[in-house]
Amino acid sequence: MTNSLRPHGHQRAPLPPTQSSAPGVPSPRPSTAPHKQAGTATAGPDAKPVKQRDAFFDNAKYLAIVFVAMGHAWEPLTDHSRAAEALYMVVYTFHMPAFILISGYFSRSFDMRPDRLRRLVTGIAVPYVLFEVAYSLFKKWADDDPSHPISLLDPWYLTWFLVALFVWRMTVPLWKVVRWPVPLALAIAVLASVSPDIGDDLDLQRVLQFLPFFVVGLCMKPEHFQLMRRREVRILSLPVLAVTLAFAYWAGPRMNSAWFYHRDSAQELGAPWWAGVVMTLAMFGCSMVLTSCFFAWVPRCKMWFTVLGAGTLYGYLLHGFLAKGSRFWGWYDHYAWLNQPLGEIFVSVFAAAVITALCTPPVQRMFRFAMEPRMEWAFKRDATELARERAKS
Repeated sequence: MTNSLRPHGHQRAPLPPTQSSAPGVPSPRPSTAPHKQAGTATAGPDAKPVKQRDAFFDNAKYLAIVFVAMGHAWEPLTDHSRAAEALYMVVYTFHMPAFILISGYFSRSFDMRPDRLRRLVTGIAVPYVLFEVAYSLFKKWADDDPSHPISLLDPWYLTWFLVALFVWRMTVPLWKVVRWPVPLALAIAVLASVSPDIGDDLDLQRVLQFLPFFVVGLCMKPEHFQLMRRREVRILSLPVLAVTLAFAYWAGPRMNSAWFYHRDSAQELGAPWWAGVVMTLAMFGCSMVLTSCFFAWVPRCKMWFTVLGAGTLYGYLLHGFLAKGSRFWGWYDHYAWLNQPLGEIFVSVFAAAVITALCTPPVQRMFRFAMEPRMEWAFKRDATELARERAKS
């Protein structure tokens, strides 16, 4: 997801999540690139420094979106494989929190400036409308469900992340003025987890329950990421991951995996209200620990896949058609070998390959009309832009 998946000013980002992300959602177009840092390259003696992307965050977004795709591929296997269920639980604990945290980090400079509001509309709101309609039509056809409604108030499948990112971005000025933003966001998430009357409109349960990760990202500074990338943290992450996998293997048959989706209240999951409080706080802590372990192992330098970090929102939204189609068309039932160990490995590699292909620049160029439409015809030109053009002439 989530893009993934799909920042402003010199540090705009995902998303996924900018038009960014999921998983954190990037913006491949130079003028709206998600996370940039001042570089030293110049075009001439009087040219301004060229802003360059931070390879660490592009690497993190790409690796997170790979885990998103693999998690979706593992979901049908969890009924037959305890190992797949354990991996599924562990990945779902951190992949979206990592995307959302990055999205919050690169949303720190967001304000209500006209150009940033335009990017919010063209990079998040418009893709939401287009993909919500596309997913709904796909379900009608592929799942032979002609009664499935097209509703912009009820996000279906992966589009919830775009709704959430839009809402979170709009609330950035609020989080900048409150004294204790993270505790407040956690309190909101806890209250949401015990409020079954919230309903499904705009997937507000997910918006509110994932909110603390976005706010944590808003509050983070570069030195916090440097701390997570220290050698001691990397070494410590190994036993933490081993213990987490062992616990997930034990807990898999005993735990309702719906807790990881953050889309329902405790009462809707058949648990007492106080379980929502306990699970929200416990899972926030676990997610932050595993997200830190994930960041500890993200390469800092430019890798072969670094360029794909700018396309994670594309991969996040586009791979959903294949992920859902595999269920609608019964691939896991028709090909029983997929439920065997070698089949599970194949499914994992295939999911990683597909999501990698969907994040590539050619795919970004092909679908930019839907993901990052310019829509200059829809907006007034602000006074600053007009003054700049007059000065040039």
